[in-house]
Amino acid sequence: MAVVEGAEYSCIAVVPPGLELAAAAELTALACTAVKTLHRAVRFRTNQAGFYRVHLQARLPFRFLRELSHFPCRNREQLHSGVQAAADWHHWLPPSRSFRVEATGSMPGLSHSHYSALAVKNALVDWQREHWGERSSIELDNPDLVLHLHLGGADASLYLDGSGESLHRRGYRPAMGLAPLKENLAAGLIALTGWDGSLPLVDPLCGSGTLLIEAAAMALGRAPGLELAQAGRFALQRWPDFEALLWRDELAVATALGRSKLIDGSPMAPIFGFDNNAAVVEQAKQNAAAAGVSPWLQFELADFRDFQPPQQAGLIVCNPPYGVRLGNEENLEQLFFDLGQMLKQRCSGWQLWLLSGDPASTAAMRLKARRRIPISNGGIDCRWLNYEIR
Repeated sequence: MAVVEGAEYSCIAVVPPGLELAAAAELTALACTAVKTLHRAVRFRTNQAGFYRVHLQARLPFRFLRELSHFPCRNREQLHSGVQAAADWHHWLPPSRSFRVEATGSMPGLSHSHYSALAVKNALVDWQREHWGERSSIELDNPDLVLHLHLGGADASLYLDGSGESLHRRGYRPAMGLAPLKENLAAGLIALTGWDGSLPLVDPLCGSGTLLIEAAAMALGRAPGLELAQAGRFALQRWPDFEALLWRDELAVATALGRSKLIDGSPMAPIFGFDNNAAVVEQAKQNAAAAGVSPWLQFELADFRDFQPPQQAGLIVCNPPYGVRLGNEENLEQLFFDLGQMLKQRCSGWQLWLLSGDPASTAAMRLKARRRIPISNGGIDCRWLNYEIR
């Protein structure tokens, strides 16, 4: 059944594996309803204003999909007819507008996403030729409309991609280290710690600073989608049903959320990042400046072995190298052993949250994790580990 224009509609948030529950909580806080976790996704309902709101304010998803239609689909013929009846294509896809199709899932006869996407494209082009005698062009980069097909069981769902590009690209990070942590994953990891800005936050192996930058932005209410919105890079800004006044209202609300202090008016606790690579430290400083949070972050060229913690105990967050991406240039077990020694000797009363993709190296810290949260980092099976340092 196709969506009635102006009504509340069903949507999908595509999220990093392991962050489904955190993303569901975030969407609920943004007034979405019927929120349900899926694998690597969260289903929810919202209206037009809410769809704009999540694009501007949600930190964890990669993208948002708005459902156009859900229909029975057991073969190619049903897919062809279902796509053609899924929406008012006079409204959504006149021949002057370009488009791209993506696909996930499978059904008998369509088990490869490339051919499923091609079947959707052919159905739409056939419909256009029948009604207009001409067809849209296919654009892989920056098309006017991005459509997403999902096949599952005996059904198909056709979505509009409101994001257009991955939302992890906040726009502040032209400079990155060798194995950058995606911004939305970093935000999700910080959310899982429960850190709210009231305690010191330290990353002793900070790399390009993503964990700390996302933490500061979250504590200060800096909406992650503002730069993309101002540059007109959201796909939904080019949709024929785009409501400019409603968008302007949501943009104003998102902008007004930004603060220079915590939500209760108190100053943010100190945030420190350390790395022993001068070029990487400079990258972190540039990224923090581009994100507008550099006044609250202090990055220093230093080895974590020399770290002297602030007097007030707080949180240590860390995404150390674990060999899969960065190679084995260092003795990783020695690095983790030294990290564990430093923590036990100097950081009593602190909490450590560490992203591990190598259990053997992590074991060298000689610390016992009290929580282990499964996380996928770029396809690498990891654990977000929580320790109490005593």
